[in-house]
Amino acid sequence: MKLLKLSASPFVRKVVVTLHETGQFDEVEMVTGANSVMEPDAELTALNPIGKIPALVRDDGATLYDSRVITRYLSDRAGAGLYPDARIWDVLTLEATADGLLEAALSMVYELRYRAPEIQSQEWIEAQWLKVTRCLDALEERWMSHLAGPLDAGQIAVGCALGYLDLRHDDRNWRDGRPKLAAWDEKFSQRPSMQATVPQG
Repeated sequence: MKLLKLSASPFVRKVVVTLHETGQFDEVEMVTGANSVMEPDAELTALNPIGKIPALVRDDGATLYDSRVITRYLSDRAGAGLYPDARIWDVLTLEATADGLLEAALSMVYELRYRAPEIQSQEWIEAQWLKVTRCLDALEERWMSHLAGPLDAGQIAVGCALGYLDLRHDDRNWRDGRPKLAAWDEKFSQRPSMQATVPQG
């Protein structure tokens, strides 16, 4: 298999963490492209018409995208149980919460990176951060018992989302007022899979 990726993408990190956690990392060739929001990579768009990474090129079937599809496929392929039937709706909702947080955090970066300074909207940026804080507060207030349980895809998504906040929005100090989530992240980030995938750049 072949994974089309960018090294700093939190959605790619979810997939690579899952590969480590399920013992499949050595079965996948990592291909770093030159993809960007404004100029999608030609190889990527030929495989994924949305033009987003990650995309998993399989030897025996269609290319898979987005990250939630890929991680579920990898869990199923390895029999890893990262989407357990007994907790499936909680796992999917937690993963969606983490991904929604990431999408808002990425929107803030895109506003500053791809729009000219004179047309950037601080109101838009703050509205996206409000989405991030609502997700963080929900994790702190409602999801800690789940996060403390057996490893699943929702936990991986949350860990990668918090890592992205540290990478791109560290000045906003997401840990402030969220001691339980901060303590969970400190422990979860020490997993070998998380240590092996710390984003750079």
